[in-house]
Amino acid sequence: MAELKKLFGFRHLRTESASFVMRYRSGKLVTKGRGLSFWFWPLSTAVSLVPMDDRELTFLFHGRSSDFQDVSVQGVITYRVIDPVTVSQRIDFGINLNSGRYNADPLEKVSLPLTQLAEQLTWDYVAKHELVEVLQQGVEATRHRIGEGLRKDTSITGLGLEVVSVRVSAVQPSAELERALQTPALEAMQEQADEATFKRRAMAVEKERAIEENELQTKLELARREEQLIEQRGLNGRKQAHESVEARRIQTEGGAEARKIEARGDAEAIRLVEAAQVAAERERMEIYEAMPSRVMFGLAARELASKLERIDHLNISPELLGPLFTELVEAGTKYLKDEP
Repeated sequence: MAELKKLFGFRHLRTESASFVMRYRSGKLVTKGRGLSFWFWPLSTAVSLVPMDDRELTFLFHGRSSDFQDVSVQGVITYRVIDPVTVSQRIDFGINLNSGRYNADPLEKVSLPLTQLAEQLTWDYVAKHELVEVLQQGVEATRHRIGEGLRKDTSITGLGLEVVSVRVSAVQPSAELERALQTPALEAMQEQADEATFKRRAMAVEKERAIEENELQTKLELARREEQLIEQRGLNGRKQAHESVEARRIQTEGGAEARKIEARGDAEAIRLVEAAQVAAERERMEIYEAMPSRVMFGLAARELASKLERIDHLNISPELLGPLFTELVEAGTKYLKDEP
């Protein structure tokens, strides 16, 4: 927009660089250019202000496809003024010299032919195609159709305008029809989701079965190992019992053999003792046999005396004492003869 200042009836206009200014005095163009600033006398001056920056024009069109289905197209057209003198000659861009605002609404007049032409181009395309084709290719095809049509149309270029870009954001059917069209896709996606769920459940069942089978195999393996352990324990027990019996047998046989050896030793000792006793007795008897009867009587008397506790009467006859004295005398004589 323009900035106006007043001073003693004169006006000072200052514009932005994106604005093209044309000053007329007495109906003649005296000054033009972008971003001008100048003083002027308002009673004999007219000023046109044309914006040169890019402008965006939104649109929303409604129509029908070739199969009589409602379709709406939404987008944005970006345009700009490339010939401000021409457009100012076709559309009034004059400003109020007191307020700096436009006398009319020139931007709306610029956008109206753009909107009408874009709508015509859109429905020329949509009306020749069925709804499904429009929905599948509508955004790109409609954008291309509108852009090419606006750039080639002489009424737009004749206004000194240039279409910078066209963007189509949506090509949609009616809400009811959109839900109807979404139903097969939703059902397909639901079917895929159900199938995925079924597969997941089947996989879970398969995994559970595999786990149970693994647990069963583990239990079988444990049972087999337990059976082997029991069998091994039985073998160990039988072996231990056999070894115990064998040990007891060996111990018993060893004890019996030891007892036999001991018995044989005792018997041999007894035999030797008895043999010694017999030999001693034999030798004593042989000694006794060689002794004179008188000695034997003496020994017998001594033995008898050792057994008697008390002697009440003793009778010695002459027959007994005579031989004894005779033997005594002979023994003494012999002793004396033998002594040197």
